[in-house]
Amino acid sequence: MGSIVKEEFDVQTTTVWSFPDRGKWATHNAKYRGNWAPQIARNIILLYSSENDTVLDPMVGSGTTMIEAKLLKRKGIAFDIHPEVVALAKKGCDFRNENGKHEPKISQGDARELKSVEDGSVDLIATHPPYLNIIKYGSKVIDGDLSQINGLEKFCDQIEKAAQECFRVLKPNKYCAILIGDTRRRRHFVPLAYNVMQRFLKVGFILKEDIIKLQHNCSTTRYWNAQKRDFQLIMHEHLFVFRKPAKDENLSDYKNSMI
Repeated sequence: MGSIVKEEFDVQTTTVWSFPDRGKWATHNAKYRGNWAPQIARNIILLYSSENDTVLDPMVGSGTTMIEAKLLKRKGIAFDIHPEVVALAKKGCDFRNENGKHEPKISQGDARELKSVEDGSVDLIATHPPYLNIIKYGSKVIDGDLSQINGLEKFCDQIEKAAQECFRVLKPNKYCAILIGDTRRRRHFVPLAYNVMQRFLKVGFILKEDIIKLQHNCSTTRYWNAQKRDFQLIMHEHLFVFRKPAKDENLSDYKNSMI
């Protein structure tokens, strides 16, 4: 296991994030395909929450968000639809944290139906959904798995249900951060990220930030660079940071600026 505490960490201050070298501290698992870099989770948690806050990841994957929540003295709650992925995330969180007192609670569950989480009980949501069916998660097909959905509209319909649950469980005036990228079909651009963004806006969130996260060390880059192609390689993702409006907040100026 690597060092528990990363000695130097610069909190990001712009709308472009770039991490050429993936963080390797604690128990982070870079071999789990499709997870986000620990620097992303750490930045989100430091920027948008405080110690002892409750951090939720409804699609936890290998557990990156929960590992960082534990290291940063936050109360972690997480779910994943695949039991074997839940076991992997629990294993990642099984380390001693001398200065911490919160052990993440990780369970099998569906991001679209977080029955065990009370309304307005979460201080921060940070998650990394699948990008349509680009990567299949888990060894078995499970009903409701978003990574098995083929089709932008069908996928976004289900993401909207997850967005509704995120909105329900988040406290007013708190933040929900979603990392999502785009893809291609038959060499044409599919704007997955902005379609997902619209669904989160539809359920009541307002957009705080659109952060461009540069991609590095993509497994297919070398292959495509060696091919004759008529399209550009997608080398960025969007980190959307949404805010749940405060109760009775006047949003007229914000909404008027969107017209």
